Amino acid sequence: MKKALLTSVVAVAAMAAWGAHAADTIKIAHIYGKTGPFEAYAKQSHDGLMLGLEYATNGTMEVLGKKIEVIEKDTQLKPDLGKALLEEAYGDDEVDLAIGPVSSGVALAMLPVAQDFEKILLVEPAVANSITGAKWNRYVFRTSRNSDQDAVANAVALGAPNTHIATLAQDYAFGRDGVAAFRDALKSTGANLVFEEYTPRDTKDFTASAQRIFDALKDKKGRKVIWVIWAGGGNPMSKINDMNPGRHGIELATGGNILAAMVGYKKFPGLEGATYYYYEIPKNKVNDWLVAEHQKRYNSPPDFFTAGGMTAGIAAVTALKKAGSSDTEALITAMEGMSFDTPKGTMTFRKEDHQALQSMYHFKIKVDPDVKWAVPELVRELKAGDMTIPVRNKR
Repeated sequence: MKKALLTSVVAVAAMAAWGAHAADTIKIAHIYGKTGPFEAYAKQSHDGLMLGLEYATNGTMEVLGKKIEVIEKDTQLKPDLGKALLEEAYGDDEVDLAIGPVSSGVALAMLPVAQDFEKILLVEPAVANSITGAKWNRYVFRTSRNSDQDAVANAVALGAPNTHIATLAQDYAFGRDGVAAFRDALKSTGANLVFEEYTPRDTKDFTASAQRIFDALKDKKGRKVIWVIWAGGGNPMSKINDMNPGRHGIELATGGNILAAMVGYKKFPGLEGATYYYYEIPKNKVNDWLVAEHQKRYNSPPDFFTAGGMTAGIAAVTALKKAGSSDTEALITAMEGMSFDTPKGTMTFRKEDHQALQSMYHFKIKVDPDVKWAVPELVRELKAGDMTIPVRNKR
């Protein structure tokens, strides 16, 4: 009897100690594709997240008097696994909120889990419109740009009367949503979208696709452009260029990318497009800190998704401070319409769909022999107020 009583007392004491520990901790799950084709994106995103949490807490990694604990989970870019890991994070790990993933397809599988558990999912860096559109729910916020922001910015950069454009994209949510948004955005520019080509994500041979695109464009009068929207390895730009589209008067265009991919852009001096981030473009104290710290710690400048990860970390801490707690309803109230500083300047979560409104950057490629990658020189900053970004949910 005494032994049983002692065991009970120990168990109660352990539960109390665990509860006290939990009460002193803000738990954040970072659920992202650490392995797979987007591994480079994932590492940047996580490095940026940790830098963002550090920056927003002045180096303490504490908010509301509690330590921040980040739990990492690898989706391997598998939608079912991403869904299961988010369930595990909300249920077993009892996290206060989750951030991620890298892949749009994985994100779409995760959205209903946030609704079921009534917990915040802060999406970064997945891009598909449907995340804050048709598949959205009130527990979902997004710091990364969406396909509309990519598309509108690129339409502004490329669209003009007497311009004929064909698109090449991957056949999944990111590519399909991106082209659909680009198609809509081009309507007000006077340009014509004459052909759409979609290929599997793992395509290596683009010969047939390129030939179909050439056939659609070659007899058009005026400027002729192939706009490529691609994520991960196997970017087709160089392979299509090797087929000499210039013999038909056709030029290539695309959005920005990570620095490793921008090495390949050195073949395309003068190429135009729009980008989410390049470390030399934004001029603000957050970006100054990011560039200096990243160079010091990693001996390289911050990249495309590093800035996004940092933005998510800053947004999470800003929301927790504004809400005064990690209660979900308090966080939603705090985050709707919330503005916060980022490496790209001020962003604001739109109340209607929780999409972060932000600047994009029209660029033209400059080739500098002293720089390993092509430099996207700023042509024009497209501020949030310069772009009409549709609200696509049914709230």
